[in-house]
Amino acid sequence: MQSIANRPGRSTGSRTTLTARLFAVVIGAAAVLTPMATAQAAPPAFIACPAGDYENVDHACVPSPGQNSDGATAQCRDGSYSYSQHRRGTCSHHGGVERWF
Repeated sequence: MQSIANRPGRSTGSRTTLTARLFAVVIGAAAVLTPMATAQAAPPAFIACPAGDYENVDHACVPSPGQNSDGATAQCRDGSYSYSQHRRGTCSHHGGVERWF
């Protein structure tokens, strides 16, 4: 009985070439797909807010705490008003929140 390697019409060279080609395809695909899987979105660019406004955590310009209560979401303990869209950090440099609107 002949071994698989010694059968007529079969050569170990073609099997080795096929294995090498398959290996090269797998490595090439991994090299192309890996950067795509690990790429992250760039952080939003800094926006220059107009005077009297500041950039919040959502990268939107909102009015700085002041004495005008129109549209304010909270009053700070120092008497100023905040237009914060999130509770975390509201009035953080103004003694904390006195009351929410």
